Amino acid sequence: MIARLLIALTRFLVGGHARWQGCAPAPRQRIYFANHASHLDTLILWAALPADLRRTTHPVAARDYWGAGPIRRFIAVRVLGAVLVDRQGGRGALAPMCQALARGHSLILFPEGTRGSDALPGPFRAGLHHLARACPDAELVPAYLANLARAYPRGAILPAPLHCVVSFGAPLAPQAGEARADFLERARGAVCALAAGEGR
Repeated sequence: MIARLLIALTRFLVGGHARWQGCAPAPRQRIYFANHASHLDTLILWAALPADLRRTTHPVAARDYWGAGPIRRFIAVRVLGAVLVDRQGGRGALAPMCQALARGHSLILFPEGTRGSDALPGPFRAGLHHLARACPDAELVPAYLANLARAYPRGAILPAPLHCVVSFGAPLAPQAGEARADFLERARGAVCALAAGEGR
């Protein structure tokens, strides 16, 4: 009930409708990875998925923020089904994500690790590469959230009524012999290509 209300309110304020450009919504195990510009990103991307996929798709959220205080923790864990991780936990931070993937579920990940203020994502951290190697059966699907940095910038109390869109691209996978840095830049490039399609 609370999730439906949050989704309805978010869509009323900023839209957040999905554009499936390189793949279709399907009951496959996936790791959706996207740019990170605001605290609305998690809810917008999760809400853009069909209801049947949301039930088994878990946003990955920073424990130090979303685990702080009963209200944030309730929204993250009980409403969104988020997987809370320690941002400074190194490879140990992968454990809860791998546990969710081991159950056959999907994840929403923001590889930058923190919010940025630019339209394009910053450098990706190594976590996406480690997950791709550890869980090769999960499709890696890039996504781009347009206008979120303007709709709900740092310090804002309420979001501005701007139309936001979530674009999903074609899945990618690590290539044989591909260096970690090359894979991460290719993954970032896939998100940037979706941004270009939005006129950025």
